[in-house]
Amino acid sequence: MVDYESHMKLDSVMQSQTMNEMMKEQFYSYPISSIMILGIAGGNGLEHIRSNSFKKVYGVDINSLYLQNVIERYPELDRILECLCIDLINETNKLPEADMIIANLLIEYIGYECFKKAVKQVNPKYISCIIQINMEGNWVSDSPYLHVFDALEQIYHQIEEKALEKAMLEIGYHMIKTLEHALPNGKKLVQIDFKK
Repeated sequence: MVDYESHMKLDSVMQSQTMNEMMKEQFYSYPISSIMILGIAGGNGLEHIRSNSFKKVYGVDINSLYLQNVIERYPELDRILECLCIDLINETNKLPEADMIIANLLIEYIGYECFKKAVKQVNPKYISCIIQINMEGNWVSDSPYLHVFDALEQIYHQIEEKALEKAMLEIGYHMIKTLEHALPNGKKLVQIDFKK
């Protein structure tokens, strides 16, 4: 996880810093009391959570070590934060309900159909996704930490805005907002929000 986070923070990548700022807005854009963050990894952005603003924050990841790190990094959220080690491809039935799903740079690894299945299980009123658009072809920026992504390359899928919008419409969610943030190396992060 250290190499992954180091890669995302590089000045030539700027993904971690940009997403952190975007997450601050994701948390407070809609009238909700519970959030589920799918693919929480190391917990980037959780420092913006004010514990008196939410009744429950679920952090979901397939990696139990990541979740343990999140718990250790954010002890001030122990009253509302619940980390769940769940394989979203095979165990969506274990997901509890929440008012909102946040899925940042996740759909690329599980695909549209699996994401739809997770959304139907959680039954949120709002969904906020951040996807990465690679305008120059490479999905990973050059860095000394490239080896971290070797195994992920086999499961990575480029996500298209229109295809995501169509997939969400199929299960009753309408797009209500999009925001774009340019990154170095010809990439951009696109936030797409949906409402039931």
